[in-house]
Amino acid sequence: MGDARESARKVDRGRERPGCPVSRGPDGSWRVHGYAAARELLRSTETVQAGLGVETVERLPSRIRRPVLYQDGPGHREQRRQTARFFTPRRVDEHYRALMMRVAEEQVAALCAAGTAQLSDLSFTMAIEVVRDIIGLRHSRPGLKGRLERFFPEEFGRPGLTGARGLYWLVRQNANWLRIHLADVRPAIRAHRAEARDDLISHLLAEGCSDAEILGECLTYAAAGMVTTREFICVAAWHLFGDRELLDRYRSADEPERLSLLQEILRLEPVVGRLSRRATAPLRLPTADGAVRVRPGELVTVLVDEANADPRVVGPGPELVRPGRELLLGPGAAGLAFGDGPHRCPGAAVAVLEADVLLSRLFALDGLRMTGEPRVSFKDDIGGYEIRNLTVAVSAGR
Repeated sequence: MGDARESARKVDRGRERPGCPVSRGPDGSWRVHGYAAARELLRSTETVQAGLGVETVERLPSRIRRPVLYQDGPGHREQRRQTARFFTPRRVDEHYRALMMRVAEEQVAALCAAGTAQLSDLSFTMAIEVVRDIIGLRHSRPGLKGRLERFFPEEFGRPGLTGARGLYWLVRQNANWLRIHLADVRPAIRAHRAEARDDLISHLLAEGCSDAEILGECLTYAAAGMVTTREFICVAAWHLFGDRELLDRYRSADEPERLSLLQEILRLEPVVGRLSRRATAPLRLPTADGAVRVRPGELVTVLVDEANADPRVVGPGPELVRPGRELLLGPGAAGLAFGDGPHRCPGAAVAVLEADVLLSRLFALDGLRMTGEPRVSFKDDIGGYEIRNLTVAVSAGR
């Protein structure tokens, strides 16, 4: 990986390119830069989830069941098996496609009426409507989008019991939990107890989950399915606006080719840039110079953007957008952007399809343009990014 390598990335995470597939970080933890070693780690059953706020979840009373994101082992695998039906290709096509199309048409109409819009607003509305259908949040009071924006602010502080700032964030976050519980989750639970439906909340109720456990699961799905999809749609649009040849290809392609193109953008620009695991047994991570040995208890973090640009797997021009690549090690065109192994994102197909449904309709508008330069900020806890001020414009009243 030479320093002169050409890059089409819009998001600069500010790291130097790695010289080896696995390295030690300044804190002594392991960092994985190579694709093969990253996939080996993520597929291992000898690890448990780390990062993503798992330390906070571990402080919950033992009687409260952890959201599926923070489970591991047989219990986690069983929960994933039981909820897999919400994300099958047939389910996505038959249950969610029509909803996506309706929401996309509404967003396009709003843009045409106003003349301009923030793409982060349009994409967040799309993501919210789809995920709330999967979860079963159909009985919310008005204002769900605002409540979620407060719960997932652009700048987030660390709650604590010492210091004014820590107390502020502790009170604020607890208030946000309460707002969503009272306005969204509790009404949904009441409705589902009166009449079961084929969605996540009915499944959780059948499992005997408490209101608090259902709230935690709903917010986990909101973070995984709403927030990340918003950024995926924004970064994909940014690339399409900036590359006329790529945009022409996207506009003329059929749906499978468009989906592949969007996944190639996501391979290059994964929304979640870090995935961490803690070893529960000795691990061996493959490198060209032999296996790296990881001891039980050690923290290992995959730097997804770097692993996804490993030329040994993705081929030449690893930091360019080249749809149609064949990744030698799987799991698909987006590489490890949706993770891999037991914790691979179950809603990957949902996210890619809703991105295409919205973007294909936006880019079908004559005269659609991006005004100004988007602003990028970062979420250090997941190595993720947020794209704001990506303003799209058309002639008003179209």
